Amino acid sequence: YYWRIEPGVDYYCTLPYDPFRFMRDNKLVYGYTIAPTEKEQTVETLWNTTRTWMLENPHHLPEKSFIKWPINEKSEYNMCHFWSNFEIVDLSFYRSEAYESYFQHLDRAGGFFYERWGDAPVHSLAASMLLRKDQIHWFEDIGYHHPGYAHCPNKPDMMRKCICDKGMNIMYNGMCGRRFGEVEDTTKEQALELAGLPDRKK
Repeated sequence: YYWRIEPGVDYYCTLPYDPFRFMRDNKLVYGYTIAPTEKEQTVETLWNTTRTWMLENPHHLPEKSFIKWPINEKSEYNMCHFWSNFEIVDLSFYRSEAYESYFQHLDRAGGFFYERWGDAPVHSLAASMLLRKDQIHWFEDIGYHHPGYAHCPNKPDMMRKCICDKGMNIMYNGMCGRRFGEVEDTTKEQALELAGLPDRKK
C-alpha cells in the first residue's frame, strides 16, 4: 500500500488506527477522502478514450464494477473523481495487467500531453471501472485540507477526534459525495453497453 501525502496539507483528526491494516483487513483497494469535479477542458477526450479501451478489452473488466459513479446512464462523464492529493491504494492494483493495459492505451492516445489528463481522473476512472464499490473506501473520519478543498467530519463520534470547522463539508454538499452514496455496482454487460452508447455531447 501507499499513502500519498503532499506538502502544505492539513490533517484535522486523531487517527486511532492503522489505515494500511484497515485497508488490508477489509479487503479494500482504493481509499480517498475528497471527491470533487474535474475541469472539463482538461479531460475532453478521456472518457471516449476509456470507452474504446473497454470495448477492445472486455476480458480485463470485472464481473461487477462501480463505473456508474463517474458515468451517467447517457454515457456522459460527470467529472467526478477521487482527489488524488490524498489516496491510500493497494499497489497491486496499479501493477495489475488490466491497469497496465489501460494506462498504456491512454499513453498512446496522447491526452496526457495535449489535454493534461491528471492522475486524479485517470486513477478514478480506473478504480471505478476495475473495482467494485465495496473495494473503494471513503475515509470520512479523516479531516483533510489541501488548498482548494477541505473535508471535516460532521458526525458527533468523529468530530470528537477533530479540530476543524464542520462547515468545511464539500463531501456532504457536493454532487460527487452524494452520488457515491447513491450509486451501486453494475455488471460487466451493463458496463460494456454504457461504453458502447453514442457520445451525446458530440
